[in-house]
Amino acid sequence: MEHILIIDDDVDMCKLLQRFLTKHGYEVECANSGKKGLEALEIKMPDIVLSDFRLQDTDGKTLLLKIKEKKSSIPVIIITGYSDVKMAVDVMKHGAYDYVTKPLFPEEILLTIKKALSSNTENASTAIGLKNDEHVGKQKNKNGKYIFSTSGVFGDILKQIKLVAPTNYSVIIYGESGSGKESVAQHIHEQSKRSNRPFIAIDCGAISKELAASELFGHEKGAFTGALNQKIGSLELANGGTVFLDEVSNLSYDVQVSLLRVVQERKMRRIGGNNEIELDIRIIVASNEMLYDATQKGKFREDLYHRFNEFSIMVPPLRKREKDIMVFADFFLQNANAELGKNITGFAEAVEELFKTYHWPGNLREMKNVIKRAALLTETDIIALPSLPFELVNHSKLLFDEGGPLNNHNGGESNTNRTNDQKRSQEVNGQSLKSVSIDAEYETILMALKQANYNKSKAAKILNIDRKTLYNKMRQYKEFNEE
Repeated sequence: MEHILIIDDDVDMCKLLQRFLTKHGYEVECANSGKKGLEALEIKMPDIVLSDFRLQDTDGKTLLLKIKEKKSSIPVIIITGYSDVKMAVDVMKHGAYDYVTKPLFPEEILLTIKKALSSNTENASTAIGLKNDEHVGKQKNKNGKYIFSTSGVFGDILKQIKLVAPTNYSVIIYGESGSGKESVAQHIHEQSKRSNRPFIAIDCGAISKELAASELFGHEKGAFTGALNQKIGSLELANGGTVFLDEVSNLSYDVQVSLLRVVQERKMRRIGGNNEIELDIRIIVASNEMLYDATQKGKFREDLYHRFNEFSIMVPPLRKREKDIMVFADFFLQNANAELGKNITGFAEAVEELFKTYHWPGNLREMKNVIKRAALLTETDIIALPSLPFELVNHSKLLFDEGGPLNNHNGGESNTNRTNDQKRSQEVNGQSLKSVSIDAEYETILMALKQANYNKSKAAKILNIDRKTLYNKMRQYKEFNEE
């Protein structure tokens, strides 16, 4: 029986998840703080961890790193409020398997857990007892499909890929987290003369500084405490092919020194080894910050930067690729249909408009999760607004409240605000007391949710109502908007 550890200071949420997952054949343990969660790991190592992003005694990123120190292969799923999506994406860069946003849906959690456990089992079988070529084959194919649009900015990127792919140039790919940097790197590899050789992707932000050297260069048996067997590093596994180093600026100074020798001489040694290993690899790196700026801060070696900077590609965030948004949305919907066995044909017009105006802080990764969740909840042949997360549907109000893009600071008053005031003054004669009451309630509920980081139990306490009443109020608001 697979063992799940849930770390959440919302006791009611823990109990609900525990009952649901136990019914589906899992052994479930709950911890109501980060400290208790780490103590539980010492007693029995679970097969998977579900952790809230915001805990009273720690945060999701700190807890994740501590869990990975104890067992790097354990999948960790982060539970987050929708306002924390950008931070959740950052946590994924440090090794989290996935994230799910509140409010939680049991079927979505169950599906994510099954995928994480299945993925972990496959990775474990890959890493143990296989020949190098077998391991390479798994690594090469595990990224699955990727899709590009030929319109707008990305059409120019495809031209750059076509230009640089046949060469042996090193490439730096810049872009926000979740914007598709690895897919660009893989596309370069597929268009190169090395396409029939391995493509190895290493997330430098997801491995600790202590393990990075071993992951890249490998080690000999007995090289350090815990090195019980020889390990072949990723650079050696990629020989003849392409290595992709994501978030390369996270590598420590010592590892950067060793990597510089690889780039200059195409040679390396395993940790604790004496033999020189010849390497024939192409190196592609990625970063969400400009590496030149990192060199000026002393965070990245300038000589290594110049070695990598033979060619660079800028991947724009999704919010700046309006023409591509529905291309990606349709692609993710096809994947969700296949995964869930559904036949959803498309999106309601209001959903398409929302997708085109939303700022997508988590980029493609966020869109994929939003559509996967919406497909799970949709019972008709199109995805409509009620299937989307509450905070996404009301993102314009959130942005205005936070002084975001909708506030143009024109005399302290936005165009949106003036338009809404005019509309209200024109329609007030026909407006019911019900609508005024519901709007006021909505604003109060929204403020409480933001204050509680979208933890509904905490928001209910702030409002001095129970959780069920809060859900009913939120549902009432949706129904009123749909009338």
